[in-house]
Amino acid sequence: MSQAVLAGVDGSESSLVAADWAAVEAAVRGVPLRLVHGSPPLPGPAVPGSATDRLRELGELLLQRVAAGLRDRHPDVEVLCEQAGDAPDTALLAASSDAGLLVVGMRGTGGFDGLAVGRVALRTAAAASCPVVLVPERSGIFAEGTRAAHGAAPVVGGLNAHRAAGAVAGFAFEAAEAYGTELRMVHAWEFPAEAVSSQTLVVTEEDRATWEDQEDLRLSDALRPWRERYPDVVVRTDVMLMHPAEALLHVSQGAALLVVGRRTRSQSPEGRLGPVTCAVLQHAGCPVAVVPHDG
Repeated sequence: MSQAVLAGVDGSESSLVAADWAAVEAAVRGVPLRLVHGSPPLPGPAVPGSATDRLRELGELLLQRVAAGLRDRHPDVEVLCEQAGDAPDTALLAASSDAGLLVVGMRGTGGFDGLAVGRVALRTAAAASCPVVLVPERSGIFAEGTRAAHGAAPVVGGLNAHRAAGAVAGFAFEAAEAYGTELRMVHAWEFPAEAVSSQTLVVTEEDRATWEDQEDLRLSDALRPWRERYPDVVVRTDVMLMHPAEALLHVSQGAALLVVGRRTRSQSPEGRLGPVTCAVLQHAGCPVAVVPHDG
């Protein structure tokens, strides 16, 4: 990835954690970090110009303060600042058109206690032109230092081997290579429809083993070109008989990054997140990369 890493900043603790994660990512990739602050929502059109100007000044001060802290902690990263006149989600979506990666906090200054994922995070994940990483606000490794979070734990990728999305696998392999860590690729499957019909009361162990071998072979075939492209990446595969979201959440506990996909065929300009990705975002304890693909 040669394009810059983009991070949204709104002053919330979640966005500051995400910006620090983005700075480490930019250092790993050897690219600049662009910080973007969008205009906060206003109560209506009848807002005095002086108030709008003051909000813009505060936004610029916030950007400079965050950038100064990041430059101190990550002196090898070029940090750029952009103050946008649009709302945060609109500004980030526009900026994502020429970014290699967009990083946002799971939720910003709005919302309410107990909200797992905020509106800006959901909209950017559903419609951004580039992959989006949503970073949770957590204690532990995220509070103590994101460099350890990038390098110590495995990268986990979710793949449907029946309609494999090359962009998802490629992003996961690239991340694992950049972090110098293990990659775990997960494929969840279910029994064929005929196996659970009203005429079939019991699934034999022999049938289950046969179907599982077939799923394992499909995953192996889907990963073969990526193994050849990234020969130094150690890959572990998990073929799991369970709901895809449950499988991913189980395997990703303590992961450096969880990689999932988003199909880009939605006709809505707002984009669309599938049910598995939505479930993962609501419950993940690690950063989640949502990678657009046309599969």
